[in-house]
Amino acid sequence: MTSHSQACADQSVSPVVIEIFRKDSELLIAIVLAGGYGTRLQALSRNLPKPLLKVAGKPMIGHVFDKLAEVEDIGHVIISTNLRFEPQFREWLESNHNIGAEIIADKSRCEANKPGAIASLVQIAQKINDSCLIVAGDNLFTSDLRPMIRTFRGKSCATVGLYDVGNRELARQYSTAIMDPEGRIVDFREKPDNPETTLIGTCIYVLPQRTLSRLNEYLIEAADRDSPGRFIAWLCKREPVYGHVLDGYWWDIGTIDQYHEANQTLQRESRSGSPLIRAL
Repeated sequence: MTSHSQACADQSVSPVVIEIFRKDSELLIAIVLAGGYGTRLQALSRNLPKPLLKVAGKPMIGHVFDKLAEVEDIGHVIISTNLRFEPQFREWLESNHNIGAEIIADKSRCEANKPGAIASLVQIAQKINDSCLIVAGDNLFTSDLRPMIRTFRGKSCATVGLYDVGNRELARQYSTAIMDPEGRIVDFREKPDNPETTLIGTCIYVLPQRTLSRLNEYLIEAADRDSPGRFIAWLCKREPVYGHVLDGYWWDIGTIDQYHEANQTLQRESRSGSPLIRAL
């Protein structure tokens, strides 16, 4: 494992040749974002990447892969991470033989030199010609993703997973979304001071290939390398983007309190035999 004391690498992303053997032109590529360093959870994770922290006895990314496994439309999965944490993700994959995924690592080894989620997506998007399901590796959720995929298929437009946090004060911590009667997002704001809604955007997106090509346009225009939510806000002003409201539970594990809340809730649901939680 690479230590914190090692010199940070440059911010470029390793060149990758991705070979996708497709059986169906409608298949999606799933990209799990796992390139962060979890600075706010270091008391828990130390040298472990946040998506590998266990919640209810299973790494967060394991819960994400459980939900991906339910979606027949997915033909290939990519884990986007960094050089520092690549060995841990590879070890996790090797210990879970029923899980198949490709790992793509940027060249960073510390927070200061990570390229950011948007920059990493730009590099990956240049190598693929498919629509993508993008999920943050620290998003924990129990909702079935298949209805969201159906929304994407029906609209043929970028689709964002939304969640009702039920509290305007809590909504200030996230991006808020307002939809018209057809489900198109007409207002998407990053961390508003006075939210008009409790409906927030999660880091779960389905993007058509034509929208993926706009990531680089956004990177140049907005000079933002690491905020998918700001990209969605930018995109909503330039092309139709639709929302799909997720049910069940959802957490963005960014703090120790959120981690403990998710852990306790999923343990309780698992003990009760809830169908929302796959057996641990």
